Amino acid sequence: MRTELLSAAQAALAPLDAAGESCAYWVPGRIEVLGKHTDYAGGRSLVCAVEQGFVVVAVPRTDAAVRVVNVEAGAEVTLGLDPALREPADAWMRYPATVLRRISRNFRTVRRGADLAFLSDLPHASGLSSSSAFMVAVFLAIADINHLGADEAYRHAIGTPEDLAGYLATIENGQSFGALTGDSGVGTFGGSEDHTAMLCGRAGELSQYSFCPVRHERQVSLPADRRFVVAVSGVKAEKTGEAKDAYNRASLAVRAILDAWRAASGRPDGSLAAAIDGGGSSQVREVIERTVVDGFGTDVLLDRFDQFVEESVQIIPAAAEAIERGDLSTFGALVDRSQDLAERLLGNQVPETVMLARSARELGADAASAFGAGFGGSVWALVPDAAVETFAARWEKAYRAAFSPRSPRFLVTRPGPAASRIHMSRE
Repeated sequence: MRTELLSAAQAALAPLDAAGESCAYWVPGRIEVLGKHTDYAGGRSLVCAVEQGFVVVAVPRTDAAVRVVNVEAGAEVTLGLDPALREPADAWMRYPATVLRRISRNFRTVRRGADLAFLSDLPHASGLSSSSAFMVAVFLAIADINHLGADEAYRHAIGTPEDLAGYLATIENGQSFGALTGDSGVGTFGGSEDHTAMLCGRAGELSQYSFCPVRHERQVSLPADRRFVVAVSGVKAEKTGEAKDAYNRASLAVRAILDAWRAASGRPDGSLAAAIDGGGSSQVREVIERTVVDGFGTDVLLDRFDQFVEESVQIIPAAAEAIERGDLSTFGALVDRSQDLAERLLGNQVPETVMLARSARELGADAASAFGAGFGGSVWALVPDAAVETFAARWEKAYRAAFSPRSPRFLVTRPGPAASRIHMSRE
């Protein structure tokens, strides 16, 4: 599939590449195995890249214009490397525009534009982080054309793939990254787990990271005889769509807790995870109980806090250890607990994702969970290789019977490799 995507993207720009200067990148989507709304709070996630993703081909230009061609849709937009670039009206154009505006603002050497064509086999707005993958792909191509690795400001700020993941997350959420100043981003207050999985994932393995900043904690191999079946519910979870406000409210609740803790304790903790490490979860919880916060009820903040602590501090390390020793029964029970917390305390589930997670377990999956921002999106199920086709057919049948108006998609993947430059044949 990757070869087919590359061929089609190359064909869209072939007349422009007489000098043979084009470059191409593969950027995968990701599965958040565990880590529901933990990364932007400095917590942990257990993630992997998938075998589906974006191919982007870029041909350098002699000016600062960037023409972005959506090969599948037959649509294109011409933007530019401009720190004051205005936000386009169409939703899909906002992602490359955000990257181009930020990269040209942060790095004065990035002024050479490109004709850029992309294709993807990731379902859109599915929770597999197609929007982040698209933004990463645009960044890598433009950075390559402009030899960004030689830029002094870049070299000073970004030394590892983890650093780059952290920076790319700030392009999306609008925050600054050290001396690299931020802007409006795409309007969501998310973290960097998506970008970390895409840039640091390893084939066949799950990666445990903590965040703010990005820190690698461990790798665990997924059993060789297991694969993920992913059900895309058909309920869109677009970062620039209707789910944005609900997604941001979960993030803003964390900010409210952290602000209350800083005011009460006098500590300068930079994340909720740091506050818990420094002051202890019971002390932070006591502050929540006695502090009035505009816009949030105490019960809402306590639910958000309790979900974060259990997911990040307890469930994820235990789940990684269970996978490591091949204890899929314990792993499944821990994932069930994470799903329950998302439904009751985090409140980011919809009836479709709740049903998919429960029915997957009833049909024999080792474990199953909704993932991503929530409020739609997808559910993963871990299934033996020998049962994948039968399981997927039964799962789809059950879902269509319960939610007949929906148009689900089902895909199968092992943990895939990280983003990479694609070798281009010049024949």
